[in-house]
Amino acid sequence: MNALTLGSDQRLPLYQRLRDEMLAKISSGEWRPGEPIPTEAELTKVYSVAIGTVRKAVDTLVIDGLLQRSQGRGTFVRRPDFNSSFFRFFRQVNSSGEHQVPQSRIVSLCLEQAPEAVVEALKLDTADAVIRMQRIRMADGRAVFSEDIWLPASRFAKLLEVDPHNFGNLLYPFYEEQCGQLVASAKETLTVEPGDALTSAALGVDAGMPIVVIERIALSYDNTPLEYRISRGAADTFRYQIEIS
Repeated sequence: MNALTLGSDQRLPLYQRLRDEMLAKISSGEWRPGEPIPTEAELTKVYSVAIGTVRKAVDTLVIDGLLQRSQGRGTFVRRPDFNSSFFRFFRQVNSSGEHQVPQSRIVSLCLEQAPEAVVEALKLDTADAVIRMQRIRMADGRAVFSEDIWLPASRFAKLLEVDPHNFGNLLYPFYEEQCGQLVASAKETLTVEPGDALTSAALGVDAGMPIVVIERIALSYDNTPLEYRISRGAADTFRYQIEIS
């Protein structure tokens, strides 16, 4: 591959076409999260482009949060920490005051036709099947989250072959391990609603008490929707924290 054939749209600037080629390698898993990408010298040789073109392409991926530079070590594919979003909103600490990763229990795992809201969130066709997962997240023996999770069956069918007891507490590394699907980013919306009887019972609160709802769409490195998740937690464990600098 060289500068004349790099990328499918020859009208784009060369650095943009190189950026898209690098993104494709990340999205396909050829360049793995946490691992270094080839050096600038190696990239200039492989793609027959100037060092300035390579640096500009890398800069755009760093700005987008997909790559991370480490002084003296190189440039790495960034692995996001999604569990930190849980701690932005909920107080779950142990006796030492340290944040806890809640334990998870899969309640059900099945194949179904995608509901309308899921079709829209995951950008599917109405005939597409999805995997629906329901799970409870526990901390200190208390249910702190009740979750509904939908995944495109075309990408995650292998999960149906796995015993639900073997799912990890953190799903995104499990998706990568079992299905080769890499989650790079997510969009979240937070609202509050009165708890219905089923959710309130699962969380151990009275029906009608405030429930915090976090709606999440998780995206691949090329922004393909991979997961639609609705997490509901009792409002008495809710807090809002933000750092402004």
